[in-house]
Amino acid sequence: MPSETVDHAITPGPLTGAASDPTYAGALSFMRRKYTKDLSGADVAVLGIPFDAAVSNRPGARFGPQAIRRASAIMDNDPQYPFSADLFDTLAVIDHGDVLLDYGNHAATPGAIEAAARAVIDKGVFLLALGGDHFVTWPLLMAHAARHGPLALVQFDAHQDTWFDDGQRIDHGSFVGRAVRDGVIDPDKSIQIGIRTHAPEDCGIEILHGHQVEEMGAVEIAEAIYERVGGGKAYITFDIDCLDPAFAPGTGTPVAGGPSSAKMLATLMHLKNLQMVGADVVEVAPAYDHADITAIAGAAVAMHYLGLLAARKAGR
Repeated sequence: MPSETVDHAITPGPLTGAASDPTYAGALSFMRRKYTKDLSGADVAVLGIPFDAAVSNRPGARFGPQAIRRASAIMDNDPQYPFSADLFDTLAVIDHGDVLLDYGNHAATPGAIEAAARAVIDKGVFLLALGGDHFVTWPLLMAHAARHGPLALVQFDAHQDTWFDDGQRIDHGSFVGRAVRDGVIDPDKSIQIGIRTHAPEDCGIEILHGHQVEEMGAVEIAEAIYERVGGGKAYITFDIDCLDPAFAPGTGTPVAGGPSSAKMLATLMHLKNLQMVGADVVEVAPAYDHADITAIAGAAVAMHYLGLLAARKAGR
């Protein structure tokens, strides 16, 4: 039974510590973290990016941040599995709200997202972004590369996202090729996991195809990621359609033959030594979901990122 007031997300108090809200009530920030625009004292800021005008199939990922926050309510006040600890004992995480975007001026979208991201990153706060379609990763990569230089991209996805790009497109299927050509990511240190479609070019990025992932264990997948990335700074982007539609039906472009949520979460667990400098979860589209299956998977991916950061901070 809760021993404190509901609405931990908006109740004054420290940024650390578990919430006590019932899972079925209270303000729905990500994992009940404090809603605030103040970055003071924060290790991590969770930022929603409600944008889906770049999709090539089914729209609806603009509602992804809301759905992920709602699904995360079940993870807020027990020791988080499989980390066997309250992640917020020492890790100060805030919910920074959403990026404000003009739905009638998509040309301004990349700049608005990049500016919002840089406002967090430039304060030395880790940015965990909730999309939104996969185009939002482009301005996020721009913001991180401005601080860290060219990044290793670790991309969990059914699609390579290397289709034609003229440098101006607002397109969730071409941003990776643009990032390679513009020197934002280093293809020689980048890897894509779970690919189950063909694209015209691989841009020099290593690919673990869906059928290969099916035959590999989580440790083996993680080892392939480490071997590719080396000791470089890495950005992890997790398109929820990396998962088989059985585990993530609520997405814009589902592709059969993908891995389970269990296998991919186990893979993330083995990436604790990766030099992760930023991360996102994208393409959760709740209108096509059933019983929050996809939103729960997206929230679990985001929670695993926090688990890796908490372990890093605790020196585990």
